[in-house]
Amino acid sequence: MATILMEKITDSTLIPPGPDAVGGVQCLRDPLLNKGTAFTRDERAHRGIEGLLPPRVESLQEQAARVLKNVRGTTSPLEKYRYLSALQTENETLFYRVVLDHLEEMLPIIYTPTVGQACVEWSRIYERPRGLYISAQHRGRVAELLGHWPRSRVGIIVVTDGGRILGLGDLGANGMGIPIGKLALYTACAGVPPEFCLPVTIDVGTDNEPLRSDPFYLGERQQRMTGEAYDALLEEFVAATQAVFPGVIVQFEDFNNACAFRLLRRYRNRLCCFDDDVQGTGAMGLAGLYSAGRITGGGLAAQRILFVGAGEACLGIGGTVIAAMQREGLSEGEAKQRCLFVDSNGLVIASRGDLAEHKRSFAQDRAPLPDLLAAVEDFKPTALIGACGKGGVFTQSVLGAMARLNERPILFALSNPTSKAECTAEQAYAWTNGRAVFASGSPFDPVTLAGRAHAPGQGNNCYVFPGVGLGLLVSGARRVTDEMFLAAARALADQVTEADLEQGRIFPVAARMREVAAAVAAAVGAVACAQGHATNPRPQDLRAEATRVMYVPGYA
Repeated sequence: MATILMEKITDSTLIPPGPDAVGGVQCLRDPLLNKGTAFTRDERAHRGIEGLLPPRVESLQEQAARVLKNVRGTTSPLEKYRYLSALQTENETLFYRVVLDHLEEMLPIIYTPTVGQACVEWSRIYERPRGLYISAQHRGRVAELLGHWPRSRVGIIVVTDGGRILGLGDLGANGMGIPIGKLALYTACAGVPPEFCLPVTIDVGTDNEPLRSDPFYLGERQQRMTGEAYDALLEEFVAATQAVFPGVIVQFEDFNNACAFRLLRRYRNRLCCFDDDVQGTGAMGLAGLYSAGRITGGGLAAQRILFVGAGEACLGIGGTVIAAMQREGLSEGEAKQRCLFVDSNGLVIASRGDLAEHKRSFAQDRAPLPDLLAAVEDFKPTALIGACGKGGVFTQSVLGAMARLNERPILFALSNPTSKAECTAEQAYAWTNGRAVFASGSPFDPVTLAGRAHAPGQGNNCYVFPGVGLGLLVSGARRVTDEMFLAAARALADQVTEADLEQGRIFPVAARMREVAAAVAAAVGAVACAQGHATNPRPQDLRAEATRVMYVPGYA
């Protein structure tokens, strides 16, 4: 499949059927073929769609101008999301043209923070099908369902079970907005052709009783499946992906902690797969620390990092940072002593008997402390990283202590959506007298304090996973390794300019997403080749090749 994908991804004609392939109303219903009002008069006659469209023939640019005016004329972010979702289902070329030309403006609409609200409201705002829903009723027939997908070639599947959607918890089948959104970012940010992308929700029920009782809820109305039945359904799904779409990349997304680490351990050496919440977040966090160190003057091995949260995000960052610290000369024990975790029950320490398996290897031999402020005072961190899904946990007292202990305290408030952020950008700067090196999971507007403008960076996985996926496709990788994410982190950090740092921004501007993705893809592809996981010949210039094969939305 890897070779087939490269044949397809390097084909200059990325929108598959030609003008003679599909006619009639069907070509208006296929989002990859539909041009809407941009069909020429000859095309309308040839396809038998004369009279089904207004008379005027428009260019893609004219269509995009109308879309942009409509988006900007809608005040509610959720309504903007719904409008763009409808467009995506109708005309993907036009959708991606608008998104790509206005990335900084569109990304918060098609993904975080708006996608969180869309998931909460998913069953109420549902209008048209997109993606595949697989549930327990399909046991024994999962491959058949995958075969119902209308595209014969799929390169990347993003799958969720809705167990932990952003910081919102168990949303069951409503979590479908996440795979759809992630795959939109693959195309917009890294140029992965949209026909390669398949969003999947494994509906195993939900333990969210209010949601389950909602009369409009569209998912299975049962408690969340666990144990052997759950594992068997996931096993059948994974096996089916490789049977129906051989070599397809599988990205696990927003599974709860109890499942995410277990599934990653089970499948990472069997197929080309990764968990973005663990590994993608890990690379993003490490890149942010590399960039922050250029401002603070401290190398990675000198950092002392207090993580607020001990789920996939914080443990993913922690594990990646520990591996990177070891590369800089620290022993594993020394690196782990520089990373302290706090979960909902306190410090992650060896004396606790309630630690889940995925937390035990990070536990330190310390005495318990009463709260986060006490942990800051005792541990004296240089960096405070939050991904606990609890808004406002970085209080004025906590940030004041960080400012007292550090000339330039590093503060990452990574929880999504915005309402779950550990602090706002304004709080981070105001409570540290403007000295914070700050990044957040959701975007915040620039902050002016004492006459100085601060541009908060968005520490979001969209800087990592699209480029990782592109690199895997270009190299034809058979496996995804930790070294690929270490390389991705360094490549991302190298894209941060001195101008970015001067404004306090430790991630590149969103408008440069495709440049970033090309750099990340090249780094990932180089590791795949060096480790013997690549099945495609290595091009002379991996970055140029990654850029060359990117999908560019335009009408054939």
